[in-house]
Amino acid sequence: MHSSKLNRSSNKYKGDMSAERVLDAQTWPAEAEAAIGDIRRHVRAASVSSRLRSHHRIYINLTTLEDHTYCIEMSAAGFRVVGRKYDDVSLTGHVNYETPYALLNNISQKYKESFGDELMTKLLHLAGAPEGR
Repeated sequence: MHSSKLNRSSNKYKGDMSAERVLDAQTWPAEAEAAIGDIRRHVRAASVSSRLRSHHRIYINLTTLEDHTYCIEMSAAGFRVVGRKYDDVSLTGHVNYETPYALLNNISQKYKESFGDELMTKLLHLAGAPEGR
């Protein structure tokens, strides 16, 4: 399982990315793909928007397991819902979340269930693993 934050050693997503280094048009897609990779099993669909880009943020089009669609902004401030359909940035004033997990935990009950089920399966597997592993 991946770390849930960008930090100085691993460069995974953390809300204060600007303090670490400035991301640009070339590095934002890689950061967004890392975030998508971490949540892919717990959402119906997620992809980087091919229509919305800037040097300071990137947008992820996301469909939850409940089939609700969102446009998520990923920036140095974190992750936030900016639209209720793909490539839509019409919403303002939404909360910034430090991680994609925190955002999904707030907008998708089925995400919570899927993530919890996966965690339980991993814990049960570890509990049944022979000593010394």
